[in-house]
Amino acid sequence: MTLKITWQIDNSDLERLREFVESRMSDRFVQVRIERNLWDSRDPPTDSDFWKILVYALLTTQQRSGPQSAVSRFCRVEPFPLSLEECRSRRQDELEDYIRGSLESFGGLRRQNIISDYLTLNLERLDQGGLWKEVRSWLVSLSNAVDPRSERNAANFLADNLKGIGPKQSRNVLQMLGMTRHEIPIDSRITKWLNDFGFPIQLSAAMLSDRHYYEFVSDGIQELCKAADVIPCVLDAAIFSSFDDGGWEEVFLPI
Repeated sequence: MTLKITWQIDNSDLERLREFVESRMSDRFVQVRIERNLWDSRDPPTDSDFWKILVYALLTTQQRSGPQSAVSRFCRVEPFPLSLEECRSRRQDELEDYIRGSLESFGGLRRQNIISDYLTLNLERLDQGGLWKEVRSWLVSLSNAVDPRSERNAANFLADNLKGIGPKQSRNVLQMLGMTRHEIPIDSRITKWLNDFGFPIQLSAAMLSDRHYYEFVSDGIQELCKAADVIPCVLDAAIFSSFDDGGWEEVFLPI
């Protein structure tokens, strides 16, 4: 037996959604999202760009990532201490210590031990494990067509194969690379906004680590946006900026 959910959306809900997004359109954070993700055509990101966004995504887990945060200041350092080229120049047996030392010496960054372990393992999987070939293939696919199913499959691939990258962060990586429009990183801000908006069930941010639950919420967001003629990644930017009360005059982009 297969159970299916039918999403029924009132016209009043659609109007409220459109009005909310329209009210945030002048915010710089929303404008940058539109410029970065709503392209007509684009080249897939380089390996170096993908790696830096992966580093950034792991750094932003459980710590602030605003323009003046320690994470953003660290990722502005030139040359970037944890660039793909710099990490590759280290011997395998010294890479983890090098990453941990770079994070600790900068200051203000959390989870140094965990992040250094994750990055070391991920680089081994990419370089020695042959994962780059599949990552590049997914990125080429996303750069050639706007397809919600491909976006979800690509996000699930990253979550399945990269250490420390779950449903939210896999979508965060792809969205920051400018490769996605429909699959968005859902966190406590998004669930709070949806609960306040009147999502048909009370959502729990704590359950988003479960892929099936995450995809259920994502389906609801995409159905709502489709009916309102709003792109999900733009709604995501509007919600994100609304929690900071328009404080994004400067938007930091890792790449």
